[in-house]
Amino acid sequence: METLQIFLQLNVLIFMVSAQQVDEPVTYSCTEGYEFNVEDQECKDINECDTLPGACKGGMGCINHYGGYFCLPQNAQIIISNGEEEPAPTTTTHVDVLVLFTDINECETGANCREDQMCWNYFGGYRCYPRNPCQEPYVQTGEGRCSCQSLSACRGLPPSIVYKYMSITSERSVPADIFQIQATSVFPNMHNTFRIKAGNEDGQFFLRRSSNVNAMLVMTRPLIGPREHVLDLEMVTQNSALSYRSSSLLRLTVIVGPYVF
Repeated sequence: METLQIFLQLNVLIFMVSAQQVDEPVTYSCTEGYEFNVEDQECKDINECDTLPGACKGGMGCINHYGGYFCLPQNAQIIISNGEEEPAPTTTTHVDVLVLFTDINECETGANCREDQMCWNYFGGYRCYPRNPCQEPYVQTGEGRCSCQSLSACRGLPPSIVYKYMSITSERSVPADIFQIQATSVFPNMHNTFRIKAGNEDGQFFLRRSSNVNAMLVMTRPLIGPREHVLDLEMVTQNSALSYRSSSLLRLTVIVGPYVF
């Protein structure tokens, strides 16, 4: 009797546990970019290139990978982990490995710039700028350097303007130090101050003075490309005891590419 009773109790216990497991709802949690497949009883990758209409815009190809996706411009190259290159996709595709992509330097592959222009490559394209950017009353005295030869014509203007160019990716994280301005000549008892004279009307930049001879341009707000920002960075040199004051200007063109890489 005791053996039968214990057996019956054990069967009832097993039944109760089994019934409890069946009746209670079971939930499954998958990592972002995955969803639970009931038939296979496992988490599987979501192909966002198929499930998100218009995931990539501007004619870019959609690359799905495990856990997410990214958009690749058609003028880029994809480099698989084994170092082999493949052309950028024109339609939706899927890769099973991490894909790295690099910008094509059109200035090296055949940009369409005139002889009197220089080519500047940026992330996602290129631009042509004049080799001689100087405008009257300034004359070119070096590569990207313009100087005024007439004191009367340049009264109230900086005696020299230096032209510089730089490129950054779209939506770069902030704050970010992006460019340093530095005095090329240092004289005793001279005090230098720095400021953004023009081009920062929307307040995306800040010029932080690091020392008496240099300052750092800081990007304070993310920039979305494609876009071009032209900033006039001014350094004012003065000596109150000698009643001396002079200024120099660096005209910096910041080209923001259309992509986040």
